[in-house]
Amino acid sequence: MALADILHPEGILPALRVQSKKQLLMELATCASKITGIPERDIFEVVLQREKLGSTGVGGGIAIPHGKLKTLDRITGVFARLETPVDFEALDDQPVDIVFMLLAPEGAGADHLKALSRIARVLRDQDLVARLRSSESVSAIDACLNQEQASNAA
Repeated sequence: MALADILHPEGILPALRVQSKKQLLMELATCASKITGIPERDIFEVVLQREKLGSTGVGGGIAIPHGKLKTLDRITGVFARLETPVDFEALDDQPVDIVFMLLAPEGAGADHLKALSRIARVLRDQDLVARLRSSESVSAIDACLNQEQASNAA
């Protein structure tokens, strides 16, 4: 599964300013709402419920919040680079500054897991994450993620 299939430029927030995990999730939900047409409150609640099961802060300053929605028709992503890291209750107790939120239809099953796995694999690449952290525009972040995609396809 290609990241370009789930993450479009309108879902990239290159310099998000937030003060907390809750505010971060609200901003991501607002962006996802604009892309999907699903009310931001519905998106926020689904992602927040998943966070209550355990933080999706995977370590190294990265979080991959995710959730499934009945009314969603395709897997959708929202990427944010935070100007200032926030506490995300991550596994390594480090604040988070790179966030890739993934939303999937309730019936997505294996496709949801494949997309999550793909995102986790991509964000394990330390060189790519360093480039993402230094990218300050939608086009630069999009190029980083698409360049990674092209190099993996080769």
